[in-house]
Amino acid sequence: MSKELKTGIIALSIIALGIWGYNFLKRQDVFQSGARHFFVEYDNINGLSEASVVTINGLQVGKVDQITFNTDPEKKGTLLVRFSLENSFEFSKNSVAKIYPAGLMGGQNLAIIPDYTGSKALSGDFLKGEIKSDLFSAVGEKFNPIQSKLENVLVHVDSLVMGINQTLDKKARQSLNRSIIGFEGTVYNLNKTMRSVNQLLEDNKVKVNVTLDNTKKITEDVSKITEDLAKAELGKTIKKLEGTIDNVNGLLTGMKKGNGTLGKLVSDDKLYTNLTNATKEMEELLREMKLNPKRFVHFSLFGKKAKPYNEENNNNNVSNDK
Repeated sequence: MSKELKTGIIALSIIALGIWGYNFLKRQDVFQSGARHFFVEYDNINGLSEASVVTINGLQVGKVDQITFNTDPEKKGTLLVRFSLENSFEFSKNSVAKIYPAGLMGGQNLAIIPDYTGSKALSGDFLKGEIKSDLFSAVGEKFNPIQSKLENVLVHVDSLVMGINQTLDKKARQSLNRSIIGFEGTVYNLNKTMRSVNQLLEDNKVKVNVTLDNTKKITEDVSKITEDLAKAELGKTIKKLEGTIDNVNGLLTGMKKGNGTLGKLVSDDKLYTNLTNATKEMEELLREMKLNPKRFVHFSLFGKKAKPYNEENNNNNVSNDK
């Protein structure tokens, strides 16, 4: 074998090894001829790179071959990702190619979310693309609305403070400071009063306990009295008392109307007048019997007659014998 032939063979071997090494670094196997190729369109690949791993249900089944800008004028600016699958696993065209974080250290991989409804996906078909946010992106997405709201709040607070400064002059601010100082003094005095009350309660703890015990005993006695009253059939007694009162009211009503002897005595003026006159005559008779007993009991042997009744003497309480 000539020297030139050996040199050519060595050169071709070096070139072949270089091509193989380059594709190996890109995770492309030049000896694999049965791989299937699929395409996905993204507005943003979020750091996905060529030679990134392609997985199905966590199993590595391929790699990203190429990432280029879409040449379609209507889709200008979108990115076209071409990836190959070395696995014969079958799925439909409705499956999703989702970009997801490879780990906390960075990097992105491509996961096929298989769907089995619809027609089978063949090499060269386009799949639907999605992006799964990583931890920091998710935190950023959640924090962005909060940040904007916080900025708006700070702006309003700044405007409020400026408005207060413009509204309150120096004297008003001094007055506000004095009010705050006075409020602080009030709080201090209130705390001092509360400490005094606590000390008073502590000093009179025994008396308070005795008072509470007495109150409890009184409450128990009242409860017992109430129970005794309930057992004493107070309702029946009240009903009887009501009946008695009704009878008295009826008696008083009859007396007022002049019914019965007592009613006639109370309401009949003539009977009252007669009774008054009889009482007066009885009084005069008793006085006459007292002053002139001889007119009623006479034992004279000589036939001397008693003096007749003298009304004037009787009224003056004087005997007729004088």
